[in-house]
Amino acid sequence: MINNRLSINEASRVLLLFALLITSGCVSSGGLDRGRGLQALVDSQWAAYKADKGVTAGGLALYIVAPDGSYSASSGLGGAAVPGLHFRIASNTKTFTAAGIMLLYQQGRLNIDDTITSLIKDKGIPYIPDIPAYAIPYKSSITIRQLLSHTAGVFDSTNDNTPEACPVPYAGKIYEEYVLNDLGLSDHTFTFDELVGVNATCQLSYYPPGGGYHYSNIGYNLLGKIIERVSGLSYVDFISQNLVTPNKLTQTSLPYLGTDKAIPAPYAEGYRRLNGDFVICTQDNLSGQVAEGNIISTPADLARWVKLLVTGHSGVTKPYADMMLACGRQGKDCYGLGVFYRKNLGYGHNGAHQGYLSLMLYNPDDDVALIVFSTIVDSDHLKDEMTVQMRVASRARQILGFSAY
Repeated sequence: MINNRLSINEASRVLLLFALLITSGCVSSGGLDRGRGLQALVDSQWAAYKADKGVTAGGLALYIVAPDGSYSASSGLGGAAVPGLHFRIASNTKTFTAAGIMLLYQQGRLNIDDTITSLIKDKGIPYIPDIPAYAIPYKSSITIRQLLSHTAGVFDSTNDNTPEACPVPYAGKIYEEYVLNDLGLSDHTFTFDELVGVNATCQLSYYPPGGGYHYSNIGYNLLGKIIERVSGLSYVDFISQNLVTPNKLTQTSLPYLGTDKAIPAPYAEGYRRLNGDFVICTQDNLSGQVAEGNIISTPADLARWVKLLVTGHSGVTKPYADMMLACGRQGKDCYGLGVFYRKNLGYGHNGAHQGYLSLMLYNPDDDVALIVFSTIVDSDHLKDEMTVQMRVASRARQILGFSAY
């Protein structure tokens, strides 16, 4: 889903000279044919999108782990080895945050049906601080489950402008952009208190809790704060110690400081459209996206993560993982507890942050994990770019002989 400054949203030749990587050991002729088919798919889809939208930068990559091995293909990335390329996974981060909450639930340290003003077991303090920064509308009625499922009505001040009527200097603007751009504080480290405080200061909300679905990054900032208060660790330390390290996600990191702007090598350069031109935006301040979109990872790590999470082997055991996935049992597209379901494609999430758009999926019915990412977020045509990624995911499954979306 949209993450951070997206609201701030080749030519006709098909590029033929890109590496196909099949890492399953000895590859059959059938596997080679499937690999060529995947490469042709990625080439043609990316060339068509670039020609149609006037895009002159960036690339598209696909990584699949299937029962018979792994496959990768890319276009516009110079033949880089796709499985190990680092990129910003944006809102795919929410699967880690949701898993962190469910792990604490599994341990008996919280209850997802508690309101966020309830007292933490054995601590005697509320899940969220009783201070002005957290005096958001309806706080005494919002449950942890509603935050997980985006049904709490929490205003998303990272994607929606602060209303003009609010008596603050950032009225009519997105708070984070105001700090970074208007104030010129490019190295500023944002905090949960600060970000949630925008909603409290202006008393912003979409609707009472349970009144509908509205995606909210700020809702996941609240979950990050809850993880910290229940566990006694920082969000980054808790997720690293309990999910990243135990699951051997060795190429996954969680930047949280305003000065922590680099991406580990090897990485895919990210681009954004600015005044008709395409500029590199690989280095970025992700401190404003902690718990909702700050993680950096690779296709190989993400494919491993989403399979472990969905199958109940991530540390979150199957009964609790199944709670996250419950909406998908009806066989219709839906958003569960930090995880969405797409028919035939499986469970996962997507993410968009300037420079990177990604899709992460795992289908337990056929044991196929699939990662698609592009190295540009074209905010003028974001829905179209997302459609391309879904199309690539669906057709890639067809090429490998599996059901499509």
